[in-house]
Amino acid sequence: MTSLTTHFTLEELTISQTATRRGIDNTPSPAAVDNLKKVAALLEQVRTLLGTKPVLVSSGYRSPGVNAAVGGASNSRHLLGLAADFTCPSFGSPKAICKEIAESELAFDQLIFEGAWVHIGLPPDNTPSRRQILTAHFQNGMASYMEGIA
Repeated sequence: MTSLTTHFTLEELTISQTATRRGIDNTPSPAAVDNLKKVAALLEQVRTLLGTKPVLVSSGYRSPGVNAAVGGASNSRHLLGLAADFTCPSFGSPKAICKEIAESELAFDQLIFEGAWVHIGLPPDNTPSRRQILTAHFQNGMASYMEGIA
């Protein structure tokens, strides 16, 4: 296992059931690994904010093939290793997690309440964090977004 931080590994932030099932390479570039270190550091801050409860990552880095296979946006920060989807069941619901993060001082670019999970992303280098907070709504396989946590 390759540790990125105390509680997060490279393997945890790159594992993909879709990649395994479909035989898609999900190996990140060195630049994406550097970005994943930043995401892992942010997830450590989230973990602390949530009372040091385990944060379970369901998606981190996605290669272009994996991103296409899961229907990810073509400009997804997952492609750069700058985003993670996660839950923290021992803290509470994804909505409760989003509210806690939104009320914190954590620096993030985007926080999305996705219903069953939380998406958090960082900006590319030299770009300020927007602290954009959204709720995703899914209909007919398409996502639309509204400002705030709903």
